[in-house]
Amino acid sequence: MSNEMALPIRILTAVPICDGHDSAINTINLEFIRHGIEVVYLGFHRYVGDIVRAAIQEDVAAIGISSYNGGHVEFFAEVVRQLCKKGATDIAVFGGGGGTITHDDAREMKRRGVDQIFFAGTSLTEMVDYVKNHYRKRNKDRPNSNRDLALARRLTELEDAVGNRPRPRKHRTSNIKHRTSKVIGFTGPGGAGKTTLIDELVLRFLNQDRQSRIAILSHDPSVIGEGALLGDRATMVNSQNDRVFMRSIATRGQAGGLSPATESCLNLLAHSGFDYVIIETVGTGQEALPFRNQLVDQTVLVMNPDYGARLQLQKIVMLDVADIVVVNKTDLERAKAALSEIEQRLTQNKRNQQIVATIAKRHRDPGVDGLFSLISQREL
Repeated sequence: MSNEMALPIRILTAVPICDGHDSAINTINLEFIRHGIEVVYLGFHRYVGDIVRAAIQEDVAAIGISSYNGGHVEFFAEVVRQLCKKGATDIAVFGGGGGTITHDDAREMKRRGVDQIFFAGTSLTEMVDYVKNHYRKRNKDRPNSNRDLALARRLTELEDAVGNRPRPRKHRTSNIKHRTSKVIGFTGPGGAGKTTLIDELVLRFLNQDRQSRIAILSHDPSVIGEGALLGDRATMVNSQNDRVFMRSIATRGQAGGLSPATESCLNLLAHSGFDYVIIETVGTGQEALPFRNQLVDQTVLVMNPDYGARLQLQKIVMLDVADIVVVNKTDLERAKAALSEIEQRLTQNKRNQQIVATIAKRHRDPGVDGLFSLISQREL
C-alpha cells in the first residue's frame, strides 16, 4: 500500500475588472475549502494580466472566474489566450455568472478554450465534484521557458515532496553566505496589518530601483488533508507587478506560522536572483518563534496597539529576538501608551532593536518610509 498522501488541488478564483460582486465567489470558495481544495483568492475588480500572473506564480491547476457584469466572452477568452502565450496551457479556465452567461455565450467560450461554465441552479456539490474530478491530475510535460512558470513548478515539487514524506525530515537551512537575496521575515498576530505593510514596502522597493525583483512567500493556515483560503493576494495592490513573484503556501498542519516546505522553498527563492525575499507567517501567538536556524537575515514583528494589559508583553517571546518591532495602526486610541510600553520592554533585552510606528493603510506614511530605510540596507 502506498504511503503517499493525496495532495490538495490548488485553484485560483477571481472576479473580473468592473465587477464588484464578490458574495457568490466567497460562498463558492468556502465550499471548495470545506472539501479539501486550496483556494488562492485574488479578489474582485481584477485585470486579465493580474489573474494570469497569479495563476502562473501559484502553479494552480485551474482558474475559476465569477462574472456578473457582462463582457465575459472576451474576458474569459483573453485569460485563455494569455495563459497559452506564456506557456501555461495546462491551467484550465472555468467559471459562471448566474443568469448573466447564456448557453450561446458558453458555447462560444468553450470554442475559445474555456473548460466549463456553470449556470444558475448548479449546486455547490456539482461544482466541487467537477473540480475534484477534472483538476486532480495535471499534464507535467509543459514547457518551462517562462521564468516564473519554471520557478513556480519547482516550488510545487518541493511542497509536494514534503507532503509525501511519512515523517517530514528537517531541512538543511539555506546557506546565507551564498544567497543572492536579502531575506526578511515578517510575523505577528492576526489582524496586525502585516500584508498591507508588506505591500506598501514592495511599492517602495519597486520605486527605489526600477530593475529590482522581489519575491514574497506568504503563509495561511490549514490542517493536513483539508483545504485552505490563501487570501493575501486579495489585499495586495502594489504587488500586482511583473517584478514581484508572490507564492501563497498553506501550513498543512504545522504549528508556529510556517509550512513544512518553507525552508526548501526559501532556499530556492533566495538563490533565484531576487533582490529581496519576504516571508510572511500566519497570525502567530505569544509563544511563536518561526524564524529559527538563520532562516532569515532580518526579523520584523508587527503588532497592534490593542494587545491587552502590559503584562501580555512579557509573554511575547518574539519581542526578545525581533530585529525590528513595528507598532502598526498607530492611529488607534491606545497607540501612544503601547509604544511606550513596548519600548520599555525592549530595553530589558539590551540589544540593538528598533521600534517603528506605522499606519500602513495611509498612503505615503512616514512611519513606513522609516521602516523601509531600516530594511533596505543590503548588508547581509
